[in-house]
Order: sequence, then C-alpha cells, then structure tokens
Amino acid sequence: MNTRETEPLIFDKSSPGHRGAGLPGAGVPTKSISDLLPGVRLRNDAPRLPELSEVQVVRHYTRLSQLNHSVDTGFYPLGSCTMKYNPKLHDELAGLPGFAGLHPYQAENEVQGLLHLMYELEQGLLEVTGMSRATLQPAAGAHGELAGILMIKAYHADHGGAGRTTVIIPDSAHGTNLATAAMAGYQVIELPSSPRGLIDLETLRRNLSEQTAAVMLTNPNTLGLFEEDVLEISRLAHEAGALCYYDGANLNAIMGKARPGDMGMDVVHINLHKTFSTPHGGGGPGAGPVAVCAALEPYLPLPLVSPTDGGAAYKLDYDRPLSIGRVKGFYGNVAVLVRAYAYLLRMGAEGLTRASEDAVLNANYLRVRLGETFSVPYDRPCMHEFVVSTADRATQGGTALNIAKRILDHGMHAPTVYFPLIVPEALMIEPTETEDLQTLEEFAQVMEKIDRELREEPDLVREAPHSTPVRRPDETAAARHPVLRWRPADEKDRP
Repeated sequence: MNTRETEPLIFDKSSPGHRGAGLPGAGVPTKSISDLLPGVRLRNDAPRLPELSEVQVVRHYTRLSQLNHSVDTGFYPLGSCTMKYNPKLHDELAGLPGFAGLHPYQAENEVQGLLHLMYELEQGLLEVTGMSRATLQPAAGAHGELAGILMIKAYHADHGGAGRTTVIIPDSAHGTNLATAAMAGYQVIELPSSPRGLIDLETLRRNLSEQTAAVMLTNPNTLGLFEEDVLEISRLAHEAGALCYYDGANLNAIMGKARPGDMGMDVVHINLHKTFSTPHGGGGPGAGPVAVCAALEPYLPLPLVSPTDGGAAYKLDYDRPLSIGRVKGFYGNVAVLVRAYAYLLRMGAEGLTRASEDAVLNANYLRVRLGETFSVPYDRPCMHEFVVSTADRATQGGTALNIAKRILDHGMHAPTVYFPLIVPEALMIEPTETEDLQTLEEFAQVMEKIDRELREEPDLVREAPHSTPVRRPDETAAARHPVLRWRPADEKDRP
C-alpha cells in the first residue's frame, strides 16, 4: 500500500539544506569512529536521509495519521479484538516521569513503587480469573500462550507425561492456539464444533487419550457463545491426565460473572491490551500475563514479584529452580501494566462487571438488529460478539470482503472478515461496552443500506471503497513482492 494519491513520501518532500533538529556539541574530545571501531567497515558516503524542516515533518506525519481510521474517530467493531476506546487518563499515568524515566537495571530498592504496583496488579488479575499466581512478562496474548504451553510441557515432563504429544483445539479457535501448540512441539488435534457451535463432548471423549497434554479452549468462543459444558470438558480432560488451557482473549465478556479458575482451567492468558485499557492498534505494544493454578506455580517464568519483610517491601524472585526461564527481556511492557492497574483501580469489581454486562448487551442488540436483514448462523443469545454470514449474497457481490470494504465509505471500520473459518463469508462483530445505542443503530442502518445497494446498485459494493485514500491494494503482490525500504531513483535498477 502507498499513500502517493494523497501525500508524497517523505523522501519526495526532501529539500537539500533543510533541517528539523539541531544537536548540541558533544562537549568532550572527539575521536574518529575508525579509531573506536578498528577493522569495522565504514560507509564512505553519508546516509541519504530526507531533509525537511520541523514544521514539514510534523505536517507530513499528521497528514498520514489523518489517512487512518482509528477508534478515536469512529466505530471499530473488530470481532475477537476488543478494539474499544481506552481512557486517555491511563496514557497520562503511564507517562508519568516516575514510570517512564525508570531504567530496567535500577536496583530493587529504587523501584519499590513499581514493584508494588506490579504485585497488586497480579493480585487483581488473580481475583478476576480465580487462579493462584501469574507472570506479567509476556508481551502479547500469543506470547502468553507460548509461555503457558511451555509450562504445561514442563509439568508433564516432571510428572511422567513425556508421552503426551498431542493438544486438542476446537476448530473455532484463534489461529495462534494451533501455532503455539505446534511451536512447542505438539501435534494438534482439531476438534469439529457441534451444530450448536460448541465443543461436542462425545467428540472430545473420542480424542482424549494418554497422549493428550492439553485441551486449549476460548470461553466464550470466537462465535461469541459460552461453552455450556465447560465443567464437564475440564473434568474429562483432567480425568485423562491432560491440563486445560484458557485463551483469555474474550475475558471481557465474563468479568465478575464467571472465572476461568472456577471452570477448571489450569492456565489462563490475559490480554491486558484488549480487556484492560491499552490501545493496541498498529501491532502493539501489548501485554499477555499468564495466570496458573497451584500445580503449575513452580514453572512460572522468572523473576516473579514477591513481597518481603512482611509485605513492607518487594523483591524480584529468581529462586525458582523449576521455572521455564525468562520469556521476555526484563519484566514485561511496564507501561501497559501501569495502564491496566489504573483501569482496575478506576473500575473496581462493580465497574468490571458492568463492563462485561454492557459488552454482552451491545452485542445482543446488534445481533437482533442485523438478524432482521442478514443471516446469523448461531442466532441465540450471545456474549460479547457474534458472527453474521453473507454467503447468501455472495453471488450478488455481497461477499464479506466487499461488504467490509463498503462499510469503510461510511466512516466506520469493518468487522473481522472470514473468521472463524467454520462460518462461510463470516463477518465477526464486537461492538464492545464503550459504544452507545446511537452508534450501534447507525451501524445497523449502514448495514441495511448496503443490503439495499446489493439489490439496486451492486457495483457500489463490488467496487468499494470509494472514499478512502487507498482503495483496493493488490494484497497478494504486497505479500509476495513487498517494498520494504525506499530506494533513490539511481539505485532502483541495482540488485
């Protein structure tokens, strides 16, 4: 994708001699780089960096930011992503000098406030999930998944489970579940969903064996449906000697109502950057703490934050001989942890419960409204998200992709498309708890308008979007032949 249609590349705006910053003199004796780095090959020419004034740089990147849709400017109903509005107060708190100015190598006695915050955040997450202890290190949900599965693997290795080589995962699972299990060296057994969109108990029984290391599930699942048999699922898994992994991506649907630990889960990852107030558009930063039951505590990554001196101080505990080791540099993405802590304090138990209630209410409102026009394959009370299928409109041009593109013309972000894979032409919609009734109704009316266009002016939908800076980039070419860096004209023909 390029933005040449509306804003030139910054290199194209360059003008020799312009400067956007001035650096002071070093104030110390200078030395040649070749003296400092003997034997290292150095470039002969200065790098070709763009030359612009400060105001030109600011205007350029401000214009680029205005080309993007964001949750600050419009509705963002991305299913399974919880792209909700996040309070700006929490950004301010994370940027306080006492947090932002810390260095990871500072002594423990100099960072007691932060360690206290991290420990209390852990306790809050344990209360929400019903688990025993947690690590705050992982940088994202998928990273947390890997840490969780590695702990399961270490547990089995210590308890005679070396022959447990398979992990059972529903066909509606997030793709990272399968990737995580495979990365950890397990064979994945995919479990087909029942006609109700849930884990089928008989199918689960047939696939459980002495080779099963874990059952990975999301509850509610990616169809937005609560696994009604979750207690029986965990009982069967434990009876077979397996452990239960809970993908916490959809935790925002059940806070204050149900806890993974009470469902019999052994490992839970929590997406702080989704459920607990950190904007996660653009790929990060994130945080995916992992909470575990008592049996898996010894295997948690090191170090953990633990109280000392009767709770008067805190330390980083490295004395954990069964730990799977460190899974991230230092102690995790601390700014994300600060935001999550602020969110927990600000919301409290009552607020978290209300957030889940509102998320579920909003999703069910849209499910019913859109069900008047579109097919909802699992049309019964859902949790925080639901899935619409446009398969019956595909021949008219009403594919999930085309409808998603047309939604962009109305100043709204598209829902997740083509996921979960078990629903043809899927639009996965999650309105979140932060949207009001007016916004939900506006989205429903946009969807009804697009449906009319498919009957009366289908090319409007087939050729959408019409109003975005970039319309339909060749995604296949971009993936196969990516342009990853700028080249000046005199270099473009070089290998």
